Amino acid sequence: MAKLGAFCFPGTGHLNPMTALAHSLQLRGHEVVIFGIADTEAVVRAAGIEFHRIGAEDYPPGTLRKLDEQLAELKGIAAFRFTLERIRNSTRMILRDGPQAVRTANVEALLVDEAEFAGNVADHLGLPWISLAFIPPLLPDDRFPPFWFGWAAGQDRISRLRNRLAIHFLLRIATPIFLEVNQQRNAWGLKPYTSPEDGLSSLAQITQLPEALEFVIRGKKPAGLHYTGPFLHAQLRPVVDFPWDRLDGRPLIYASLGTLQNGSEAIFRTITDACAGLDAQLVISMGGGIDPARLGKLAGDPLVVRFAPQLELLKRAALVITHAGLNTVLESLSEGVPMVAIPLANDQPGVAARLKARGACVVVSRYRLNPARLRKAVTLVLQDSQYREAAQVLQRAIQQLNGPDRAADLIEQVLKLHSTQPLS
Repeated sequence: MAKLGAFCFPGTGHLNPMTALAHSLQLRGHEVVIFGIADTEAVVRAAGIEFHRIGAEDYPPGTLRKLDEQLAELKGIAAFRFTLERIRNSTRMILRDGPQAVRTANVEALLVDEAEFAGNVADHLGLPWISLAFIPPLLPDDRFPPFWFGWAAGQDRISRLRNRLAIHFLLRIATPIFLEVNQQRNAWGLKPYTSPEDGLSSLAQITQLPEALEFVIRGKKPAGLHYTGPFLHAQLRPVVDFPWDRLDGRPLIYASLGTLQNGSEAIFRTITDACAGLDAQLVISMGGGIDPARLGKLAGDPLVVRFAPQLELLKRAALVITHAGLNTVLESLSEGVPMVAIPLANDQPGVAARLKARGACVVVSRYRLNPARLRKAVTLVLQDSQYREAAQVLQRAIQQLNGPDRAADLIEQVLKLHSTQPLS
């Protein structure tokens, strides 16, 4: 048994899978402590995971909500730049506060979200560490388009050139983060980063993306990369009140833009206008971004709630309208539900492209979004059985996986840990 530390980006789409993985490790007799800012403490402790606060000066209580409200109003490259600046600020804080926090917690190894740069803390302290991808994995491999872009994984020379140029473009934008990291690595006497893969663990890169949802490519997958499956323990989710008696028995369309980029009234109104008049009931989860009352009367009289019990609603859904956040996509596929994807920013275009390549969704660009175009997509997915059949193919693949346990197996194998459970 071991005591492991974990660093995780402070967003629901990262905290939920991280706490699920930590729970699986604790069931095997290991201890896990998550290092995070004040606003994440309640979520971590509610999942039964030990918490160690960092960033008290930079991130007092309430900071996360303000940052999320700012992000909710941004799209595309503006949202990506804002996210990178958040990561840069978080990296600076982790490099400053992380070493002492890790020493105090007396952990033996670190699990590091790829959206954070805490692997540098492990290098400084001489601890082994493993990269975890809660979004599609960072792959400095020109066979894969960077997941910030929504194109498919063509294997021809032109496609691979395009991918290389895109990787170079994104690295240029992220230069301030690497400068910040290398300044601290130099101060610690560590070799500076010279390439993107330097920021990944040399031991293992574990992603909750199922291989069945990844692009099909020629040749071997990148060394050290392990696909598992969704990191999910339904019992760890908080109970959410919901007016179940208002469901009327019609096919259910569930719409959610996640918990980060959910501040666009225009998109929510477009969704309601597109679904009005269909023989289906629309349920919208605002994800905490906008007060439902602010939307006023909406076309088609949809059921609108601030938060929804997503896992339970997906069991009843005929279709999901989503921003293509990986967690919502994986949870929908776990129930065999096809989707209409409206990717907004960050990793969402890449997730949507993977989903489209597998035939389980129709993608509608946010730049061309209007009620008529979205209604056409919704009607197509509802009426053409090939989308549900493709989603069910992925559902069967996911059902054969146990993401948290498989990841725990890999962590134990790589770190050579003894467990109270046999490896699966």
